[in-house]
Amino acid sequence: MSSSPALRKPLGYTLIWSKDSHNSECGYIWLPKPPVGYKATGFVVTGKPDEPEIEEVRCVRANLTETCETCNMILETDSSSSKSTFRVWNMRPGKRGMLAKGVSVGTFFCTSYPSSGDELNIGCLKNIDSTLRAMPNIDQIHALIKHYGPTVFFHPDEIYLPSSVPWFFKNGALLYRDGKVKGEPIDSTGSNLPSGGVNDGKYWIDLPDDEDESSFLKKGNLESAELYVHVKPALGGTFTDIVMWVFCPFNGPSTIKAGLTSIAMSKLGEHVGDWEHFTLRVSNFTGELWSVYFSEHSGGEWVDASCLEFINGNKPIVYSSKNGHSSYPHPGSHIQGSSRLGIGLRNDTAWSKCFVDSSTTYQIIAAEYLGDGVVAEPNWLNYMREWGPTIVYDGRSELEKIISRFPILLWFSAETIFELFPTEIYGEEGPTGPKEKDNWVGDERSSE
Repeated sequence: MSSSPALRKPLGYTLIWSKDSHNSECGYIWLPKPPVGYKATGFVVTGKPDEPEIEEVRCVRANLTETCETCNMILETDSSSSKSTFRVWNMRPGKRGMLAKGVSVGTFFCTSYPSSGDELNIGCLKNIDSTLRAMPNIDQIHALIKHYGPTVFFHPDEIYLPSSVPWFFKNGALLYRDGKVKGEPIDSTGSNLPSGGVNDGKYWIDLPDDEDESSFLKKGNLESAELYVHVKPALGGTFTDIVMWVFCPFNGPSTIKAGLTSIAMSKLGEHVGDWEHFTLRVSNFTGELWSVYFSEHSGGEWVDASCLEFINGNKPIVYSSKNGHSSYPHPGSHIQGSSRLGIGLRNDTAWSKCFVDSSTTYQIIAAEYLGDGVVAEPNWLNYMREWGPTIVYDGRSELEKIISRFPILLWFSAETIFELFPTEIYGEEGPTGPKEKDNWVGDERSSE
């Protein structure tokens, strides 16, 4: 198979869709017919009904391709303007993350069927060069961060600000272990934390028992705060993901919104040890910032660079939500739940004098592709247990309180109301650190 040429002409084309018009506005979309052992990686668009020449495109040897999937629809025509409804999607590799080899080639998938289908008849490219030679070296990483590092603005009324991890440890955070009543102090570097293994529930971190000390620690320390950076390959090494982690000692209570009414909860949503992040995706071909991922509680979204706000040249702005520290590209009130019903978790963001400039205040904590010894991982990074104690709320009782304040919710079943809010506000297992998150190795979670 590998002795065959990497590229071959198609055998012909299949007409996928056409739109005829008396105004000389017409279009035809064709799918190349690949030879046996080859895959098409896109479609051909023409303005005439004649089948394209086979010289127009090439098909790719199958072992140089990966399966792909659709993401965010970019076009839909209604049946009144053509013979049938026609839909067009962007494409991305089906397997993504720092170990995946699929390369997004910028083509699209289209169909006149009701859905995009589970099995696409076109593929993405595969990068079979394991050296990842297009990835930046350590000096280039620093240059990229200094050039694109976002400024993170915290809400002007934010009480629970970020801090550095060493500040959190030095100012009273305690390590607890199963079966022990008393917690033990943590070294500022985290050297006495259990390293490696899995989150077996036998260890967790908590605030000190003293109320004044606990209150002091909850508020964080903006002066010590820094962004913790994980650099990894994306889309087969054609892009670099610069993942920036923000640590806050405490996540404050949630605010629930229904219609025009909002209510700040007293406990719901609170937890110790809040890790949030955003991700810069940079092209390894041009060095351009392609997009930024904003993590929003249990999900998030990719935002194209053209839709971002910038400060000091090429540095994007990230707005951190009050109490919950979710990341957003723009200021305002963001509802996580049902935007159509106006019911959900309210995340308020705004510009303020409380900010961290990640282009100057950061620490690179991991870049595995560079090899051993290039980046020294801090001790605390390999603590795989919980950064806060498990909190269990009486979900039914909390739900009844919410309904009593928002009569509009009486129109819905209890199950429907539960689904409107992120599950973590009903109870919280102690949050884990960056290395325990799915996106450490995998791609970001996105609905697109």
